[in-house]
Amino acid sequence: MIKKDWFKYFAPRFAALAVVLGFVLRIVLLFMPLTVRDFSFGAYLRIFALGAVNDVAFAALALVPAFVIYSFMTDAKYTKPVGYVIEALLAALAVYVIGFNDITDEYGGVVPGIADALVALFLICFSIKLFVPAVRKGWRTVAVGLLMLTYVVCAVTIWVCEIVFWEEFAVRFNFIAVDYLVYTNEVIGNIMESYPILPMSLGVLAVGVAICWLLLRGHRLSEFGIGSLRHYAVNLVALAVAAVAGTAWLHWGYRNLVTPNTFVTQLQENGCWDFLEAFSSNELDYRQFYEMLPEEEAEALQQEMCGQDADGVRRIVSDKEPVRKNIVLITIESLSADFLAAYGNTEGITPHLDTLLGQSLVFDNLFATGNRTVRGLEAVTACIPPSSGESLVKRPLSAPLFTVGNVLRDAGYTTRYIYGGDAYFDNMEAFYGANGYEIVDKKTFSKEDITFSNIWGVCDEDTYKVSLRTFDEDYASGRPFFSHIMTVSNHRPYTYPSGRIEFDGNPMCRAAAVKYTDYAIGAFLEEASRRPWFNETVFVIMADHCASSAGKTSLPLEGYHIPAFIYAPGFIEPARVEKICSQIDVMPTLFSLLGMSYDSRFYGQDILDPDFRERAFMATYQDLGYYADGILTVMSPVRMVRQYEVSRQDGWKYEERLMEETAGQQLREAQAYYQTVNLAHAASGR
Repeated sequence: MIKKDWFKYFAPRFAALAVVLGFVLRIVLLFMPLTVRDFSFGAYLRIFALGAVNDVAFAALALVPAFVIYSFMTDAKYTKPVGYVIEALLAALAVYVIGFNDITDEYGGVVPGIADALVALFLICFSIKLFVPAVRKGWRTVAVGLLMLTYVVCAVTIWVCEIVFWEEFAVRFNFIAVDYLVYTNEVIGNIMESYPILPMSLGVLAVGVAICWLLLRGHRLSEFGIGSLRHYAVNLVALAVAAVAGTAWLHWGYRNLVTPNTFVTQLQENGCWDFLEAFSSNELDYRQFYEMLPEEEAEALQQEMCGQDADGVRRIVSDKEPVRKNIVLITIESLSADFLAAYGNTEGITPHLDTLLGQSLVFDNLFATGNRTVRGLEAVTACIPPSSGESLVKRPLSAPLFTVGNVLRDAGYTTRYIYGGDAYFDNMEAFYGANGYEIVDKKTFSKEDITFSNIWGVCDEDTYKVSLRTFDEDYASGRPFFSHIMTVSNHRPYTYPSGRIEFDGNPMCRAAAVKYTDYAIGAFLEEASRRPWFNETVFVIMADHCASSAGKTSLPLEGYHIPAFIYAPGFIEPARVEKICSQIDVMPTLFSLLGMSYDSRFYGQDILDPDFRERAFMATYQDLGYYADGILTVMSPVRMVRQYEVSRQDGWKYEERLMEETAGQQLREAQAYYQTVNLAHAASGR
């Protein structure tokens, strides 16, 4: 007989534990070296009173998963015929997952094995409890104990992590903490080298066990389980009310009670809630975390470098006769420059691109602005340096921006974004739709258009096939067209249609996917050359980012070096351009070649202009890089600035040596560019 309702017992005690841990944490943070403690008595009262309310509010939300698990502790699911129906369903699921190709197989790697193991484990555990009723009580006792220990250990772990995070940044969790989840390899390596992980982990576990013992003093785990239906209903209603009230308070309530003092605001908050908010907002407060110039000075310098007037507009008047060519912009997934023979590759995996380079205007020293697709899309669409935190593509309220599409729509072009996957991913659909692009993605493809697909979308050939048909329709309408195509095949799990390429070795590897990507582009251009619109079309081909950006420094230049070229036989003469430049410069350069006159808000410039200032931008989520005059300037939270003297090594490798003295001009330029672009979008709500 179960004597106690576990959730009714544990929930209020966990909330009390959250308050105690929060109280002690705030005292510890108050005396950390970076904390400025010139607070009034009222400020201290706010810190601890509002802090306690915030901790209870988040504890209510955190208990929701525990309640779901608790709901499955009843023996009702083992009664006939319910238990046998569940057993049959689990068995069918196991047969399907283990014996057939399911969605997890599209990911490759260890994912299918993990899925197979989990399904098999669920089946085995349920079968034992179904057919051996005597084990259920002991099983439930272990489950209750592990669940309680997990919650307590997680609470203590977060407590320790908040102290470590505050020690470095003097804030609660923000997007930098979210960034740590993205760069797990680098972050785990840094943590392992910086802290005694094994002793700390054992210490946290010991504290967790001790707290659980205190919570259970005078009680036995075997006494706990799910109570009567009345108890269950009471728990459900209480948790629902607490969770809704907690969410409302955390989201709207105490926001109206914050103080202008940053430390008071940070100390009274709940770090876990701040983490969730950072995860959803994806941005860093530029003013708080980066070294800044006086705003008027930054704006004046940026406008001078971009040739803009006081309103941020550069009036471009071409002295050439305008040429209304169709434009096809292809951004290729994860195509590092060193995959191409021109940049040192000897594997022969890009024969079509290698040939195209000899027929195109090539930018040999062009660098990507980031290491994710959304960074590349931001750069080639808005032609601005990268934002701190997440790309503008993924942020809410990302329209209206001044984009390539704006310029071309005003010139009479149709504008489309064509993507072989679901454009909902990474907020692409919302971003391009809000900025005036028509979206053509996998959802709009007919079944006949799809010959091969994986978890990311259709193969590149299918995307190009749909693109060709779309271009034919545009040509028939008499309007010039601009289409931005984003490829997907050069991405893990590196699967593609069979019979297209010859490759020695594992066909599901990066090199094989690159070779297929190259094949698909070659086939697309060959088919396009037979179309009546081909001679009236300019093809811009570049990578969205490199396959890898890992290196000795946070921004290794070879990790951002990408191929980029403009291909238009009979219109643009083949040439190799050696100037250091950025993704943000390619489309303004094309507009100049087309003789377009327009009012520009782009930061990007015409690379072929004799007065072009050679420089490149690159960023992670938190490090903002500016490469000019052989110096790489890196600005990071918290107001940290590092500069490296860069020298080109054999091939396309770079040596970055940390400078002891600051190069003031390069730093001022970096500050002006990044400060103006970040504050402009923060001020407009983007």
